[in-house]
Amino acid sequence: MENEIRWGIAGLGNIAHKFAKELIELPGCQLTAVGSRSYENASSFAQSYDAPFYFGSYQELFECEEVDVVYIATPHTSHAELSIQAMNAGKHVLCEKPLAVNRKEALGMIKVAMDRKVFLMEALWTRFNPSILKVLDRIDSGVIGKLAYLRADFAFYALDRKEEGRLLNPQLAGGSILDIGIYPIFLAYLILGMPDTVLAVSNFYKTGAEIQTSMIFSYPEAQAILYSGLNSKSEMRAEISGSEGTIFLDPRWHETQGYTLESNGQREHFDHPTIGMGYTYEIEEVNNCLTKGKTQSLLWSHQNSLDLLELMDEVRAQSKVVFPFEG
Repeated sequence: MENEIRWGIAGLGNIAHKFAKELIELPGCQLTAVGSRSYENASSFAQSYDAPFYFGSYQELFECEEVDVVYIATPHTSHAELSIQAMNAGKHVLCEKPLAVNRKEALGMIKVAMDRKVFLMEALWTRFNPSILKVLDRIDSGVIGKLAYLRADFAFYALDRKEEGRLLNPQLAGGSILDIGIYPIFLAYLILGMPDTVLAVSNFYKTGAEIQTSMIFSYPEAQAILYSGLNSKSEMRAEISGSEGTIFLDPRWHETQGYTLESNGQREHFDHPTIGMGYTYEIEEVNNCLTKGKTQSLLWSHQNSLDLLELMDEVRAQSKVVFPFEG
C-alpha cells in the first residue's frame, strides 16, 4: 500500500473524537468516512473533521470503496461482530480495546483476519506510548536489575453514571475489568509475561456489574499487584522494581508523559511528552504495517491480544464475573 491510507471510523462517541483529532494531523493518511447508527450523528461528525463520506449504518461504511482501514470505536459487546463484518468486506481493522469480550470471540476475529488476509490489531494505545517504549529499553538494559515487583492501578469514580450505560450495565459487558482493568493487566503482561498463577477478588454494584477488583499475578521470582475500580479514584502511578532500582511511571501512567528512575541512591526524571493525547502512535503503527503489507503488528500481535484476554478471562473466572449474554 503506497498511496495515502484512507481511514474510516465506526462508532462516533468520545473516544472517536479524540482519535479523529490526531488522525487528521498525521501525514500519509486521511479520515475518509465515518459510520454511526444515526445518520445525523455521522453527518455532524464528518463535518467536524472534513470527512467526505458519512453513513447511517456500519455496513455502509464497511462497503465504502474509498476506505482502506476501519477504526472500531463502539462498546465492547460489538467489537467482534463489527470487526468481522468489516474484515469480510475486505477492510483492515484497528479495534478498540479490549479486542473482544473474551478469548473465544477474539479467536474468531483472528481466524477471519487470517482467512481474508487483512490487518487486525487491538487499539491498546499504551503499548506505543514513548515513555513505555523507553522504559522497556531501560529494563532490557538491566538498569534496575532482576525484576521482582510491579504495581499498577486504574480507578475513577463512576457510580454516578447512568445504570443503563456501558460502565454499570452487565448486558454491555460493564464493570472495571474490561474497561480499565485491562491496563494494569497489560502492564504486568508486557513487563513480566504470563504469570504462573492468578488471584483475583471483586466487589459488585446493585446492577450486578463488577466495580472493584484486586489482583495478584505470581511469577517464579516476582509478583504483580494490580487493581481496577469504579467506586473511587486512585493515584494511577505505576511502579516497576528490581534488585538494583525502581522505575516509576508518571500518573496517569497509561498515558504517561515521563518516568522516574531510582538507582544507586539517585533519582532522575525523564520527560517524553506525547503528541496530543497519544493516539498518534498507534495510528502510525497501523499506517506503517499497512504500508509494508503486514497483517499484524510485531509490537502488539494477535498472540499478545489472545494472551491478554486469557488473563482477563482468568481474572473474571476467579472473581466470578460472568456477563448475562455469555450463558
